[in-house]
Amino acid sequence: MSEGAAAFRDAGSGPIMRQNEGDMTKELVEGELAPSFQLPTDGGGRTDLEDLKGQAVVIYFYPKDDTSGCTAEAIAFNGLRAKFAAVGATVIGVSPDSAASHDKFKRKHDLEIALAADPERSAIEAYGVWKEKSMYGRKYFGVERSTFLIDRKGRIAKIWRKVKVPGHADEVLAATKSL
Repeated sequence: MSEGAAAFRDAGSGPIMRQNEGDMTKELVEGELAPSFQLPTDGGGRTDLEDLKGQAVVIYFYPKDDTSGCTAEAIAFNGLRAKFAAVGATVIGVSPDSAASHDKFKRKHDLEIALAADPERSAIEAYGVWKEKSMYGRKYFGVERSTFLIDRKGRIAKIWRKVKVPGHADEVLAATKSL
């Protein structure tokens, strides 16, 4: 592998990064049509955003199954699933993890919300949440914790970027109730 190609590998453990990493999509704004996607889900299912038109949809993007922040966020959304359902909303968590990883994560934490697998990052990139990040001075690319509230007509009603987990699911529920 050439020296240049090696620069696009995430510390030798992650996927090969594209040379235009982070420049692939424009930033979505509220009021735009939500990008459509079809992704495999836990339990061998599939989710298709087009099939959910006519109902509110909460799509929350998170970096990785079974990490502390991602687990807290999933548990928070899962705990409010009946309240989201009562207002006619579907909640879908999306990460680059595999469907098998989602299955294990759901079993471990008794989660009942849908988790969509996006290892190829098609939805992650379409929603503009694959971002350059930094930890302890090391730069890398990963999912920026973000949530999108999609209205019944398929438009983005609200966007939360760089989400802080405590209280977030409650805030999203309140916004969903106001649709």
